[in-house]
Amino acid sequence: MPPTLQLREYQRVAVANWFANNGRGTLKMATGSGKTITALAIATELYQKINLQVLLVICPYCHLVNQWARESEKFGLKPILAFEDSRSWQKQLVAGLYEVRAGDSPRDSCASRTFLTIITTNATLMGDSLRSQLRYFPEKTLIIGDEVHNLGAPRLGQSLPRNIGLRLALSATPERHFDEQGTETILDYFGPVLQPELTLADAIRQKALVHYLYYPILVELTEAETRKYSYLTKKIGWALSGDEKVEESDALTTLLMQRARLIGAAANKLIALRELMINRLDTTHTLFYCGDGSIETGARKNNNRQLTQTAKLLGSELGYRVNTYTASTPSAEREKLRQQFESGELQGLVAIRCLDEGVDIPAIRHAVILASSSNPRQFIQRRGRILRPHPGKERATLFDMIVLPPDLGRETLEVERNLLRRELRRFLEFADLADNAGEARIKLLQLQKRYGLLDI
Repeated sequence: MPPTLQLREYQRVAVANWFANNGRGTLKMATGSGKTITALAIATELYQKINLQVLLVICPYCHLVNQWARESEKFGLKPILAFEDSRSWQKQLVAGLYEVRAGDSPRDSCASRTFLTIITTNATLMGDSLRSQLRYFPEKTLIIGDEVHNLGAPRLGQSLPRNIGLRLALSATPERHFDEQGTETILDYFGPVLQPELTLADAIRQKALVHYLYYPILVELTEAETRKYSYLTKKIGWALSGDEKVEESDALTTLLMQRARLIGAAANKLIALRELMINRLDTTHTLFYCGDGSIETGARKNNNRQLTQTAKLLGSELGYRVNTYTASTPSAEREKLRQQFESGELQGLVAIRCLDEGVDIPAIRHAVILASSSNPRQFIQRRGRILRPHPGKERATLFDMIVLPPDLGRETLEVERNLLRRELRRFLEFADLADNAGEARIKLLQLQKRYGLLDI
């Protein structure tokens, strides 16, 4: 353990409960509350108790491999980063496993033991280069699944090594959205969710996350968007009235996705963004979350995504120093952007989904959510990104753009109420935990009144 590191009480309890559950379990802890440190603390204790020989960490994305590498080096580890081109790491892995097995002798002292750390990606786990070596991993190996909800996908679940008995899963949201079987796969392999489950409220109370202000911004659809919205909503109503289960209806899923994209890329969000930012041009450390839909102007579709339009509005028109941060941004460029953002050289980053999971940019002080999916995981992940502590950061500010569904009459009112109910719960939960809860609640009251959802 780094001498400067002190585990919080909930982290110590989590470590103890994992050991009490015979070396298996899932830690469900709010994003930003220190899951990585807790996991490395477990590995450290295993090393001291049973002479742990190998640590295997599986991450969904390459940038998380690098983040894990930075954290593990603080614990004195020298990880092999097993991702992308196997020629750069496979020989190193083979040699490391040979050394571990060769040194696995009672005559060896603790000081001379070889310890091997491998940090890899979900994609590499499914490839032959790593799979061919898994059988050679010793009994004293710990496997850690980071952002473990991803490992519930069928091919990934089948790729998890059965010969490794010590297992630890990490996620703020281990349950998979509309996928009970995938959730079961995760918990069957790694073990049940352990106490304490750390909620956002718990994390703020424990000072693992900072306090925040929450400002909902209500946005109306344009006439053209309203017509398309009405058409899609009627079709959704027909699909819901059929015999198929909601989650099993491919047609319904497609319709919901089309409508979600329409809402996500609502043109008036850019007008609202301009009005917001015109008075905030002196701020820094602002993150802009965009959707992946296109913005519609009249009947003609504009192929520029919301990301491009947002960056253009902020940078070219308002002179706010921003850059885009997407899945296609190379790793070296991402690191450069992160540093420019932290120093204030860049005032803001305009991002799509790649910032939802695991990216550690604690310098974020302000966030504007232009679009979000109906998947609660995305919402939970984003909250944690924004609320991570950082020197000088006492409080975060979140602006959340919420599209007001148009009044389409009695025919679709019940459909709207049912679909909106779940969304609204998330907005209200976030409002209730904010320092300005009363102010945020009053703004959302408009939405509750319009759809008769005052019971939430």
